[in-house]
Amino acid sequence: MAYFVYGETELRHLQKKDKKLGTAIDRIGMIQREVNPDLFSALVESVVGQQISNKAAATVRHRLFTLCGLKPDRLHALTIEEIQVCGMSLRKASYLKGIAEAAATKAVDFDALKEKSDHEIIETLTKLKGIGVWTAEMLLIFSLMRPDVVSYGDLAIRRGMMNLYGHKELPKDRFLRYARRYSPYGSVASLYLWELSH
Repeated sequence: MAYFVYGETELRHLQKKDKKLGTAIDRIGMIQREVNPDLFSALVESVVGQQISNKAAATVRHRLFTLCGLKPDRLHALTIEEIQVCGMSLRKASYLKGIAEAAATKAVDFDALKEKSDHEIIETLTKLKGIGVWTAEMLLIFSLMRPDVVSYGDLAIRRGMMNLYGHKELPKDRFLRYARRYSPYGSVASLYLWELSH
């Protein structure tokens, strides 16, 4: 099991830059969040999990894994119907087929993608059907462990921010002002904002 790696350097920086976040970090302590360093299977799992419960997603993921080991070539070899039988909509199955095709034909080179900038990765992944900016940003954190991602598209992160600073609403310019304050360790700040969103 792999976890998002961070330590004293990141925490000290955030505590120095933002007193309120610093207090929250002291209270919450270290957070362990699982990551999946395999970008392709992480992407497949995130599509599987879209708009269904965690429990349902785990079942579908297990069936899909049994069928193809979440390997691009093996997933690509399946028909959309065979993918759908794992327990998902036809549309979702077609997204997975498209992602597997992009990987198998190297239309998207998942290994080379790791060397690209955050912006380039988001740009590449969002060209795939079924992948939006939020999904790409979550992959930056939970697969590639990029250090500075704070997603405006994530409702829980925005809620965590509003709870932390006592705001009733959060215009994008205010959100970006906080996100800049956390830089270059925005991803660690995101872990704490998720905790604060409850």
